[in-house]
Amino acid sequence: MILAILIILVVLVFLVIGLYNRLVKLRNNRENAFADIDVQLKQRLDLIPQLVEAVKGYMKHESTVLNDITNARTNALKATSINEKIAAETQLSSALQGLQVAVEAYPDLKASQNFIQLQEEISDIENKLAAVRRFFNSATKELNNAVQTFPSNILAGMFGFQREPMFDLGPDQRAKSEEAPKLNF
Repeated sequence: MILAILIILVVLVFLVIGLYNRLVKLRNNRENAFADIDVQLKQRLDLIPQLVEAVKGYMKHESTVLNDITNARTNALKATSINEKIAAETQLSSALQGLQVAVEAYPDLKASQNFIQLQEEISDIENKLAAVRRFFNSATKELNNAVQTFPSNILAGMFGFQREPMFDLGPDQRAKSEEAPKLNF
């Protein structure tokens, strides 16, 4: 009888250790996924001053667009936590889309080789960001599933693991992405 109770206790201890270690691995996987995003965001932040300088001479009347981008970049540089960085990068993406709209009114700017090269580099980084955001969201989903499902939810609550937010488009970007594209012929 005592042997059976001892075996059950040992199994429970190993189960708790296994669940805890799984939660730690999932949290670390999510943090690693965000580190990949951070690399791409840093490259994008480094290109933005060059883009602003290339555009400045052409867009004298669009100073609010350039100020929005500069302010959003500053906020992104100041962000420290994952959640702050997600919010700052959503704001920066929105500001960059405002620049794209403003650029349409300047055919000379769109033909500038320097501007074209910067646009291509930013486009490449945006594509890489999309890929690493998907990976980050997948890692976040795995962690959230483990934090919310039984029996790991019991340990998650005891050890301070919590549901984490996804890296999403944000309400402004989501509304724009759901609009039908406007075609001009």
